[in-house]
Amino acid sequence: MATATPRQRVKDNVGAVTVLLTVVGYGLVAGTFGGWLPVFPEISESGVNLLGHAIAVVNSLAVICLCAGWYWIRNGEVDKHRAAMSAAFVLIILFLLMYLPKVGGGGQKAIVDTVPELVRYSYFAMLLVHIVLSVVTMPVVLYAFLLGLTHTPAELRNTPHAKVGRIAAGSWILSLVLGVVTYVILNHAYGYTFEPALVVLP
Repeated sequence: MATATPRQRVKDNVGAVTVLLTVVGYGLVAGTFGGWLPVFPEISESGVNLLGHAIAVVNSLAVICLCAGWYWIRNGEVDKHRAAMSAAFVLIILFLLMYLPKVGGGGQKAIVDTVPELVRYSYFAMLLVHIVLSVVTMPVVLYAFLLGLTHTPAELRNTPHAKVGRIAAGSWILSLVLGVVTYVILNHAYGYTFEPALVVLP
């Protein structure tokens, strides 16, 4: 009997792999914010700013890829859709590779108290929706992506990929857009205060 390839094993266990990757992702993010992962080198405030700018660019590119992928699948261009969604997923991995060290080794920025109340409340409302969607969307995005990665277009017709994909893409796009908007408010429209990371490598 031939040994199943890694792709086939993932294909046969998409749900289980989604749960595993989601738990790992949640653990990394929670550990970084909680200061329980002293694995990041110290990053200066200027380094945090540089990473913040780069992250905003990466997230903007991800939005473009997602919108393009949505457009192409609605027009039946499956290969272009697959390429765009794969690019968006790679960009989100790149985002995590910058975001975790930025928070864990550098710190976080908070909007100043002197901004107008309307702006302040709007900022926190958008930030809350962004965070909630980021948390809730992770397993949905992973599930849709793993289905698309391991199944042929013909096979995908017999899976919930299309339905889950619409939910994943819509939520993902909204989360990313709100993230970029809050970045602009925090970094370019109003001031911020800087809070260094809790634990960093010496």
